[in-house]
Amino acid sequence: MTNWYQDLDRHERRTLWACFGGWALDGLDVQLYSFVMPSLIVLWQISSTQAGLLATSALLASAVGGWVAGLAADRIGRVRVLQVTIAWFALFTFLAGFTHSFEQLLWIRALQGFGFGGEWAAGSVLMGEVIQARHRGKAVGTVQSAWAVGWAMAALLSTLTLRLLPADWAWRTLFFLGLAPAAAVFFVRRLVAEPAVYVSQRTAGATPPGIGAIFSAGVWRTTLLGSALAVGAQGGYYTITTWLPTFLRNERHFTVLTTGAYLAVIIAGSFAGYLASAHLSDHIGRRRNFILFALGSLLVVLAYTQPVISDRWMLLLGLPLGFFSSGIFSGMGPLYTELYPTLLRGSGQGFCYNVGRGIAAAFPTLVGGLATGLSLRAAIGWFATGAYALVVAMALLLPETRGRPL
Repeated sequence: MTNWYQDLDRHERRTLWACFGGWALDGLDVQLYSFVMPSLIVLWQISSTQAGLLATSALLASAVGGWVAGLAADRIGRVRVLQVTIAWFALFTFLAGFTHSFEQLLWIRALQGFGFGGEWAAGSVLMGEVIQARHRGKAVGTVQSAWAVGWAMAALLSTLTLRLLPADWAWRTLFFLGLAPAAAVFFVRRLVAEPAVYVSQRTAGATPPGIGAIFSAGVWRTTLLGSALAVGAQGGYYTITTWLPTFLRNERHFTVLTTGAYLAVIIAGSFAGYLASAHLSDHIGRRRNFILFALGSLLVVLAYTQPVISDRWMLLLGLPLGFFSSGIFSGMGPLYTELYPTLLRGSGQGFCYNVGRGIAAAFPTLVGGLATGLSLRAAIGWFATGAYALVVAMALLLPETRGRPL
């Protein structure tokens, strides 16, 4: 499981750990909101639809931020854009702690999301270009597992803070802690260099094509299918992660501490899923890996939310729930890196993943709206089914790219 890491050179390892740390801290900042949301619903008397809109605003902005960052990464460098985006989302997470109304938080969340989307675009293309082809899936997928680490940090900090501090100060404190990722900028600046394949293209005098090049003949179909794949994977994921704490509290009537315990099992499953998917992506191929994890996600989500089951079964199903719904993302970075040429790689990867996320951003709001007429469990079930069916369809239409040289 770890022999591949020994094959990496010093530059590859430094890049891996820089991107791992940045993505973990990104996950910390983004996931804090799902733990803060139940408190804001009570304190600010906001509706479930408004709560979903707060989540959606960050995801919509991340779609724009991801594409802009991808375009910038093709022009000024992967590493420089990575530094800017990490600092950006850390700053606006911190500023969210000073808000006093739904409208203020809505704007701050959108600005935070702009940097959140950009960080993935810059970091993923950087990793994909630095790592040798035979280990690309394993290395990029391992970086993706850092999201579970950030999620775990958010769960732990939220559980402690919400229990130890008054409700009105607890959620603000959590957002203030979101400034921590800014420290990663200094590490990236000192220890990470631009990928050789990118430098060689720019040294040769090649200039990136225009903003619409990813829609040109011979490329537009790749962009369309890649974006739809991201819509399905992220639509299913955000449906679960945005509303799961509220589902556990309101429909299962768990306390903050009990909710944290159940989420800990899901997060552990997520971490294992990321790593397993990273290896399977190189072993069985990108397409088969997507289909496997999409079908697994759908079956487990329905089993987890639809029937009335015992607390013990809820706990046991948390492991495969996290395993499949999170693990599906490990194959995305390698696939997008291998689908596009170097001069379009940042733009294409940033567009597909983040515009897919932007469309999927409607899912939390739509789930919240549908839950006002149906139960929350029914709303989650409907949207998860459609999302993962879309992943399977797109995986069948996209080419297999495992091991493709850049």
